[in-house]
Amino acid sequence: MGRGRAKAKQTKVARALKYSSPNTDFEQLQKELSGSPSQGHRDGRNADDPYEPDYSRWVDDDDYQSWGR
Repeated sequence: MGRGRAKAKQTKVARALKYSSPNTDFEQLQKELSGSPSQGHRDGRNADDPYEPDYSRWVDDDDYQSWGR
């Protein structure tokens, strides 16, 4: 019991998402689907994020190639 208000809010949000028609930026969509280079780095890291860990010091420690022999 007591779930009525939460369910009503979920229903309201779901209905708003279902029937809303957001403006679509087709140029940006075309760039994304065509594989054009993005504004970010190629390795997926964000240089502006000070909390992003830097794993570059462990690149030479990879023993995967020795396992493949």
